[in-house]
Amino acid sequence: MLKPRLLLLLLLAFGLAGAGALAQTNEQSEDLPDIFRMPNLGAEYQGWNNCGPAALTNALKHFGYADDQYRAAKWLKPNNEDKNVSAWQMAEFVNTQVPELPVYALVRDGGTLELLQRLMVNGFPVVIEKGYEPSGFTWMGHYLLLSGYDEALREFNSMDSFKGPNTRYSYDEIKKYWQHFNYKYIVLYTVNREEELMALLGDDADEWQNQINALELARAEAIVDQEDPHAWFNMGSSFVGLGMYDAAAQAYDKAISLGLPWRMFWYQFGAWEAYYHTERYDDMIRISRQNQNDGGGQYVEETYYYLGMARAGRGEASKALENFNIALAFNPNFSPAREAMERLQNRL
Repeated sequence: MLKPRLLLLLLLAFGLAGAGALAQTNEQSEDLPDIFRMPNLGAEYQGWNNCGPAALTNALKHFGYADDQYRAAKWLKPNNEDKNVSAWQMAEFVNTQVPELPVYALVRDGGTLELLQRLMVNGFPVVIEKGYEPSGFTWMGHYLLLSGYDEALREFNSMDSFKGPNTRYSYDEIKKYWQHFNYKYIVLYTVNREEELMALLGDDADEWQNQINALELARAEAIVDQEDPHAWFNMGSSFVGLGMYDAAAQAYDKAISLGLPWRMFWYQFGAWEAYYHTERYDDMIRISRQNQNDGGGQYVEETYYYLGMARAGRGEASKALENFNIALAFNPNFSPAREAMERLQNRL
């Protein structure tokens, strides 16, 4: 087995052919307007713990969506105390629960500021997942619906469901906090414009290549600053997306050793995946217990799902089933827990 220090150096040296740009830039393409505002977005403020459903609802308004945020919330987070809705769940809601509109959603990582601009200018609403530190609050995750930009001011406009319409953020602030979630974005589009969207995304249209590109971006940032925990964390997330779990686990170990926001594991679950596939069940249980004891993570269904996966990995079937049932009682629409429970029951 490679020593951790040597493996970390290899991770920094890791390169994949065909990867995209290695660094974010704030340079705008000449064919984009200097000022742009996205029309026909909603302006609904979020309810309690409801930034995901609210941001998604405000984006869907662009296509004539008639309901408020509580339709999405009822499906995405049946328990009002739920602290997190993942981006894949947001896309699943759009793709399966809004039959009255020919609207779909996709999720990608490794986005750039110029891409956000280009998506909006071409009529595609885009929601980003980012870190958030509003006045009076410590770090948390947040979904932000972008509504435009001003190149001269170097600012994005947003429909921030916490602060309200026309909330402005500098390019630098968006980049800083967006990095905390691997530059993740959700794009909404109508079925007749799918080909156009894929052309705009370029090689990021392909999910596998997108993970390669996101990995290269994170790796480049870690080379610039090897003490940046978010760069290492993002490397781990993209390694998980590529099924490279040993490398992912080492990258996550490095990120954790450097220090992460204490709410990080309310929102991002790749470390659990990496540790599961490398049979590090004790580490999975440690993170789950941390969530259960930190004053909020007990209201995250993934806490119990991954605790169940660790128990199953250790051969503790009855405890695993109990944890899966807790996750499903918390959110009956959380398909990973249901599928894991069915697999385990079929083996008994």
